[in-house]
This record gives sequence, C-alpha cells and structure tokens, in this order.
Amino acid sequence: MNSYYSHGKLLLTGEYLVLDGAQALAVPCKFGQVLEVYSSSQPGITWASYTKDGERWFQQDFSIARIKENPKNNPDSVADTLQKILHHAYLLNPTFFDNLAVSCKTKLEFPRNWGLGSSSTLINSIAQWIGIDAYTLLEHSFGGSGYDIAAAKSKKAFLYNRYASPRIEEVELKWDFTDQIFFVHRNQKQDSKEGIARYRAKASNQKKKLSKINSLTQEFIQATNLDQLTHAIEEHERFIASEIGMQPIKEKLFSDYPHAIKSLGAWGGDFFMALGKEEDKTYFKDKGYKTILSFTDMVL
Repeated sequence: MNSYYSHGKLLLTGEYLVLDGAQALAVPCKFGQVLEVYSSSQPGITWASYTKDGERWFQQDFSIARIKENPKNNPDSVADTLQKILHHAYLLNPTFFDNLAVSCKTKLEFPRNWGLGSSSTLINSIAQWIGIDAYTLLEHSFGGSGYDIAAAKSKKAFLYNRYASPRIEEVELKWDFTDQIFFVHRNQKQDSKEGIARYRAKASNQKKKLSKINSLTQEFIQATNLDQLTHAIEEHERFIASEIGMQPIKEKLFSDYPHAIKSLGAWGGDFFMALGKEEDKTYFKDKGYKTILSFTDMVL
C-alpha cells in the first residue's frame, strides 16, 4: 500500500485577484485528505471515498478504457468529475496506466461542506501517485489560480503568485495574538464562479488594482498587533467589495459585531475569519453559527 497526503487550504488575502497574478497570502490547514493505493487483482481502478467519520459516500469502478475516454461534462456527477481528473492524469502520463490494477481509498479529515479543498487535496495526491505536475493537472481539469495546490504541499503560511508559473514564498506571520483570531463556518457553500464573473465584468486599471492588493497583503504579513491587522482587514474588505460588487460580510450580516471580520476565498460561503476574544464567539453561536475553530486548531 502507498499513501499520499495533502493539506487543506485557506486564502487569507487576494481573493479573485489571485487569478490575475496578485500576491496572495494563504495558509495550509491541519485538516487534509489521505489517498491510499492498494494492489488489486481486478484490472483498472476501484475507487472508494470516505467521510471523516469513516462513512463511504462514493464508490465506482473505472476501467482503463473508460479513463482513456473523454468524460461527460456533468459537474454534479462525482463519477464524471473523478473520471475527468483521471483522464487528464492519463494524458499527462499514459504509460503509468498500462496494466494498472489498483484499489484507491480516500478519506477526508474535514466535513465535505467546509470548503477546505476536497478537490485540490485530491488532485495533489493523485498527481503525487501518478508522478505528474499537480498544477498542470489542476489547469487541465478544474482550472483556478493554483494556490490551493501550493497549500496542499505546504507546511506553513506562504505568499502565492501565479504569474508565468507558480511562485511560492514561505512567510513568518509575527502574530502573537492568534488567540484572538478564529474561523466561523457560514453553514453554506458558495459557487466562486458567480463572484469571478462579477469581478471579470468590472473594467478597472489592472496594474493599479494588483498594486493595491499586493500592498494590503504586505500589511497582513507585517501586522504586529490587532489594530494593524484590523486596519488591513477593513481596507481589504472594502477594496474587494468594490471589485466584485458585493457587500462585505460584516456590513451585510454582522454590523453590530465590535471587531473586524473578513471573508475568505469565494465571498458568501465556507469560512470567514473574525477577530475577537473567546467570549466574542458567543455572538456567532447565538446567531446559529456553531462551527467555530481557533487559529491554532485550523492553521498548520
């Protein structure tokens, strides 16, 4: 048996603009996904996927002939999505699939609706197994900036820039106040395509906006106290709101919360980051947001 592991991800700055080469700050999570590959007597690939609680939620057999086919384009079909990944993996390394007979098992360490990267962790682990470039596999299958692939491989916070080819620079966050940073789940997922479409529709000076977001990312990294991070968050939220035509989450849902709140990744779903003390978590719990993780519980 061979085992492959990939970390989940959170994008702290540069959402949407990371697609156009903005410098973004991201962190790998303590939660990830495991891929285990076993030899089998049955030709092809037998695939089974399990939740963090050990419940099997997907199983499918893939013949090599099926993997070689162009898959149906049904994003709601788990089997079609996985076949698409395997098909592009085959195109990148055809000889690997000669006489392949394996059983694959994946297990998530986080609930599927958390948005920490069930797809990116899978793609990175498949790429490790098959011996191909994970960024290329992502580009050919799902597309995207690739920061989530960088997070899957990372051990600490990093700056990500996709310009020309992915550039990753590990950074030291001198945040000795992480006990006052936590992450709250929205109890819903968001299709990032909507926000991307709004972002693409707004014509603005590309060079100017990239310079602005890069500057704000540096403010995050260089923050040495909560006041500085609060200022960076509020400026970042206002700027992205103007770029995608959406209200910041605090303005829309939590206007009476006394501290800063920042959306992460696709606005409208998954986790957001909040500043505050332990007692401030009650504010969100009282509003029905029960999944709240501290910085140290979430970030690797």
